[in-house]
Amino acid sequence: DVKLVESGGGLVQPGGSVRLSCAASGFALSSYYMSWVRQAPGKGLEWVSGIYDDGTAIYADSMRGRLTISRDNAKNMVYLQLNSLKSEDSAMYYCLRPSGAHNSFSGDRGQGTQVTVSS
Repeated sequence: DVKLVESGGGLVQPGGSVRLSCAASGFALSSYYMSWVRQAPGKGLEWVSGIYDDGTAIYADSMRGRLTISRDNAKNMVYLQLNSLKSEDSAMYYCLRPSGAHNSFSGDRGQGTQVTVSS
């Protein structure tokens, strides 16, 4: 079975950084495009970033320049580095193996990791 487990979230001060991790199992990670989406309290899902099987990274315009997505296929891991965090970045962040377009919300998703940006 496909399993995605996120970790690395927590309480971060404004301007700080956090590295989120996604441990993938049950499928050949190297063959798949993977993405990160987030959901802030009271809001819908928002696509954040994605990385293709060849390592090509894409980012949401609203967060471009503050994110770095990466993958380590040998370790079955996907990462998301968030920098210069703002209060509006507070959200549950999910790792996703989408079943549709690059910014799709459908597919296999983990349980999420909470990032809270607050002083």
